[in-house]
Amino acid sequence: MQNLGPAYYTDSKVYEQERRAVFWNSWQLLGPASLVDSPGDYLATEIAGAKVFAIRDHLGALRAFRNVCRHRGARLLPEGKGRCKKIRCPFHGWVYDLAGVLQRTPWFGNDPDFDRHNWPLGEIGLEVWRGLLFVSVHESQTLDVQLGDVIGELAAEPIETYTLTDQRHLVFDANWKIYTDNFVEGYHIPGIHPEFFAAVDYQYFETTVHNNMVRMTAPLRKDLFYRGKWLWMWPNWTLSFFDGGMNTSRINPLGHGRTELLYHFYFADASDAGAALREEVITRNMAVIEEDFEVCCETQKNYASGGYTPGVLSAHHERGVYWFQEKLKEVIDRV
Repeated sequence: MQNLGPAYYTDSKVYEQERRAVFWNSWQLLGPASLVDSPGDYLATEIAGAKVFAIRDHLGALRAFRNVCRHRGARLLPEGKGRCKKIRCPFHGWVYDLAGVLQRTPWFGNDPDFDRHNWPLGEIGLEVWRGLLFVSVHESQTLDVQLGDVIGELAAEPIETYTLTDQRHLVFDANWKIYTDNFVEGYHIPGIHPEFFAAVDYQYFETTVHNNMVRMTAPLRKDLFYRGKWLWMWPNWTLSFFDGGMNTSRINPLGHGRTELLYHFYFADASDAGAALREEVITRNMAVIEEDFEVCCETQKNYASGGYTPGVLSAHHERGVYWFQEKLKEVIDRV
C-alpha cells in the first residue's frame, strides 16, 4: 500500500474534480437541526465554495437553497446562523419568501416576457438524521446509503438527547486530504499527541474500515476526556465521543491548499452549573486538534516542493488512510 502522490494535494485541477465529484455530489453535515427551529431561522455556509443555506419556512418546513440570487448571482444571506422574515438580495433588492419564491423586483421595470414565478431560488436536497442536518447540492444517492455503517454504529448512542452548546471554527494552510489522512490513523499519536498517547493503551489501538466509515478505538489507561472511540464518515465529517457528550466536525476545503474545520460540541448537561466542565472538555479537545496543524502544514509544503515521492503505508495503522485514498480516486476518476 502506498500513499497518494503529491499532485493530489497540490494540483488545482484535482481540487476542481473533488469539488464536483465529492463535495457537491454528497450529503454534507451542517449541524444540528435545532439551529433552524423556528420560521425564518436559517443557517448559511459554504461547501467547497458553493454557497448554500437551510431555512425554516413559514409553514414550519425545512428547506435548503443555493445562497445565490437568481438575478445576477449575489449572495443573499450572510454566513452563519440568523433569522429573517424575507430573503432580500443586498445587491438590487430582489425579495424572496421563506419558501424561495420570488415576490418583488423593485425598480426592475415592465417586461412582458418576465414572470417572477419562473425565477425561484435553486432548491437543493435536505435531510435530517437523528437530529443532524444534512444538505446535498446534487443528490446522487440517498442519505442512508451514504451514511452506511454509521447508522448501526450509533444505534445505541443517545445522540438526539445531547444539546449543542458550543461551536469552533479553525482554518489552516493544508489540503483537506492531509488533515483527513491524519484523522483516520492513530500512527501519529505517539509523536504528535503525547498527553493523548499517555492516556491510552496504545498497543491495543485499533483502526477498522467499514462501509463509508473508519472506526478507531483504544482502551483508556487513565483520565482522558475522550471515551475511546473516534469515527470518520465519507466524505468529510467526524464524530468523537467523550463522557456526557460528543463533537462533530466538517472538514471543508477553501482551496487546494487551505482548509477549515467546523466543530460542534454537544453535551447531556447544558446547564449553567456544568459550564466549567464543558469548557474544560472543549479546551482539551481543541488542544489535541491544533497539535495536528503544524505537521499538516509542513507536509503540504513538502508535497508542493517536489521533494516527496509516495511512501509505504502501514497495513496495521494506516488501513483507514488507504481506504479513504482509494475511495477518493475511484470517485474523482468518474469525472
